[in-house]
This record gives sequence, C-alpha cells and structure tokens, in this order.
Amino acid sequence: MKRLLIIRFSALGDVAMLVPIVKQLALAYPNWHITMLSRQQTAPLFKDMPNNVHFVGADLKGKHKGIKGLNLLLHDIHYQQFDAIADMHNVLRSKWLCWRMRLIGKRVATLCKGRWQKWLLTHTASNKPLLPTTQRYMRVLQQLGFSFSLSCPSLSQPSRRGYGIAPFAAHQGKIYPLDKMEVVVRELAKSGEPIYLFGAGKKEKEILDAWSDKYENVYSLVGKYAMDEEIAFMRTLRLMLTMDSANMHLASIAGTRVLSIWGATHPNAGFLGYGQRVRDCIQQNDQPCRPCSIYGNRKCKWGDYRCLDIAPHEIVEKLITIYGDTH
Repeated sequence: MKRLLIIRFSALGDVAMLVPIVKQLALAYPNWHITMLSRQQTAPLFKDMPNNVHFVGADLKGKHKGIKGLNLLLHDIHYQQFDAIADMHNVLRSKWLCWRMRLIGKRVATLCKGRWQKWLLTHTASNKPLLPTTQRYMRVLQQLGFSFSLSCPSLSQPSRRGYGIAPFAAHQGKIYPLDKMEVVVRELAKSGEPIYLFGAGKKEKEILDAWSDKYENVYSLVGKYAMDEEIAFMRTLRLMLTMDSANMHLASIAGTRVLSIWGATHPNAGFLGYGQRVRDCIQQNDQPCRPCSIYGNRKCKWGDYRCLDIAPHEIVEKLITIYGDTH
C-alpha cells in the first residue's frame, strides 16, 4: 500500500476545510494509506474517516518545538515510509519537514497561497474572487497525480430543527457587535424555535450563559461538548449564524446551511465555508475600505469597524426567511 502524508498545522478553520477533501481522497484511493499531520487539538475533525486515514498530532509548543523538535517529529512519523507529501500549509515548519523529505528523494507538492492576489484584494479596488481554499488544496493533490471529484453537500435538511449562533471569531474585525447580536438573539427567540449558542473559553461562556438565562428558548452549549460532539450537534440544526470563523467551517462539515456575517474580511478571499453560498453572506458591499484584511487582524483605520454596522433586524429577517426556505 502506498503512503501519502498531508501536512496542515493551523488554523482550525483551514484544517476543517481539508476534511471533505481528505475523506473523498481516501474513498477514491482505497489503496493509499493517508496520514494527516496537524496539531493534536484538530484530531476530532478527522474522527469520522475511512479506515485508510490515520491522524497524527504534533506538539509544536512542547515535544516538537523548534528545529530539534521537528526532526524528532520526522522520526516519530517514520518519514522514510511515505511515497508522497502534500504540504497544505507552506510555512517555515512545513517547509523544513518537506526539505528533509526531498533530501531522500520523496515527491513533494506545496500549497500556493496566492499572496499577491490577496494583497491586491486588500490594497486595491480589485474585487475579483480568488480561488477557494478547497480548490487550492485540490491543486496540491493534483500535482501529486491524484484525480477525483469533490461534490458539494446538500444543505437543505427539512427534518432538522433549531438555530445555532456562534457570535465570536479570532479577531475583532470579524465579530459583529455583541450588543447588536444580543438583539438578534432576543428577537429570534420570539419565533419559538430553539436557539443554541456556540463559543469557547471563560469570557465567551459568561456572555452566552447570560443570554441563555435572560431569554426563553435560548441555550448555551459552551463547555458542554467536545469538538466532534459539537459538530454532531450542528448536524441536528436547520441553520447556523456565524462570523467568518472556524464555526462556519465546522457547520459546513456538518452539512448545515450557514448565514455568515463578514466585516473586515470578504468571501472573495477564498475562505467561505465549503458548500456554502455567497448569497447567504451578510456584508456591507458599499464600504470601499473593505476588505482591509484577509484574516480580520488589522485595526480599523476609522476606529469604529463601520463594515460591521448592520442592523439586527436585517439579520433576523434573513435568518427567518432562510429557515423557512429549508422546509
């Protein structure tokens, strides 16, 4: 059996976008043994995989930190066994691993991130949609000779019930103002449909628990489930509301339709959830300064993140409309 190593360390959303690709690759090439190398915390994403997929977690802050640690990681994964390597990250760590493998004659293909095109998107008037990240991943595998189709999941699930809301993201430029999001939760709760709140960490738990206590039909799930259990719960929901965040990608893995809010970032950068629709994105298209950032980590030049100045009633109305369309 031939062996393929796929490398992608972070971020969570980017690793999540690999899940449908790895799964379909494994089904299309059952004679290949596929090893997915990532940070240990992403392991739950690859729990529901064909038998020829094996996950290896790297401890990049401990055992596998630095050059010495990366060399130990190579030893731990028995790197001589692989016939091909797909570098889906293209950062210093993965470059070092791939350089070592090239030295012993291994086939390596590396992700093209399209940095120049992304710079143009955020620094010029160009608003041309860039290649989706999933297609960039597919191109790496095509360089290694793999050829298979990737079908989009069905997001219409009439048997499901309830809304999921994930109001947080890694950077402020991607977070809809929480006072306005609370209005969305309050008004949506009046529909009588159950609302489930997703988040992580102490601060997010305090906020979402407070909303849950204040409004009927609203339930905070923070701290109650592991990541794979949260994905399983998302599979029971008819619709999710998220930011441009990891939860958008987790919901996509679950095959759940997502209404996503975009501020400093833009779906044209290629990070829209797999299988999701651009028409389900809420964004300020009349703001000439956006997108100002690919990842949402730049400070707003105006200081007020006006790109996120969206009326709560617009979001509520669209949520209710989409929810009805999924019947």
